[in-house]
Amino acid sequence: MSDKQQALTQLRNTFQQWEDLVTGMSVTQRTTPLEPSYWSTKDVLAHLRAWQQRTIARLEAAQQNREPEFPKWPEGLLPDGLPSEEEENIDPLNAWIYENHRDQPWFDVHAEWRDGFLHVIELAEVIPESDLLEAGKYSWLWGHPLVFILQSTCEHHDEHMEWLLESLRQHKDQ
Repeated sequence: MSDKQQALTQLRNTFQQWEDLVTGMSVTQRTTPLEPSYWSTKDVLAHLRAWQQRTIARLEAAQQNREPEFPKWPEGLLPDGLPSEEEENIDPLNAWIYENHRDQPWFDVHAEWRDGFLHVIELAEVIPESDLLEAGKYSWLWGHPLVFILQSTCEHHDEHMEWLLESLRQHKDQ
């Protein structure tokens, strides 16, 4: 992303794609596990919401010129930071996220994800473009510009959108 407006446009487009997809689904489509996984659309949104909280923590930290205050996750699974969010912990961490959110009702999960995503957009709107684009400005981003977080958010959503659409297609064909 080369500028703030491009980043905001990508965020808004990603949000709208997800809203269009999930609001067009039946309750059964939202909550039925999609084989071969045990995750449903609801579980995917809960997963995205959990990781979204880290994005919000970083954006709030940038806005307030402080270190991020991340959500409480289990000791031993805590990602220390960016480059890979410690890939060896990703699967156990995602399993923990699933276990902690699988019994939440669809409407709660969707509302939390939706409100969180809109909050990401709001935060990105008020951060000055120079602060978003300056590489190395925030020591806790390991040399990356803050816009990297916004791009990663869109990529994470895109990755799960691809998986979800393919799973829904396969489920429909069965």
